[in-house]
Amino acid sequence: MPKELIEETVVEVEPLPASEPIGSATRKVIASGLPALPAVDENGRFAGIFGEREFMTAFFPGYMKELGSAAAIRRTIDETIERRLGCAEEAISGYLTTDHVVVDDDHSDTQLAELFLHHRVLVIPIATDGRVHAVVTRSDFFRALAGRVIDSLEDYGE
Repeated sequence: MPKELIEETVVEVEPLPASEPIGSATRKVIASGLPALPAVDENGRFAGIFGEREFMTAFFPGYMKELGSAAAIRRTIDETIERRLGCAEEAISGYLTTDHVVVDDDHSDTQLAELFLHHRVLVIPIATDGRVHAVVTRSDFFRALAGRVIDSLEDYGE
């Protein structure tokens, strides 16, 4: 029986506390080499995901997501950084993507595919008894799935 894609793609991680300040959480995301990390509440339960998009949501003024285009805003990125630097001390809890995308250890590859297709997340946390300990990234899942499809095509002589 072929091995599950998850076996090729799981990455063990240390979740972020939801109370973590944006600045230090962002440093941890960058150091992890992942696009996002799961966050947990004070009881160690999944609270959401913090990563690239969540950082930008926190950093740029709230009206940005309401604009159809920011072409009329002529402020430099340095001016924006100066104005928004204080957000680095805010807790990530206010900016988490809170879609319920966490899966248990016994999930299926098809369940992962469904979650990636229906949610705008770059990582899916994996939990044992509700405790998050790992993630699967969308890019790793894609590479493993595409590799499996390409191998199958080659087996059929295509």
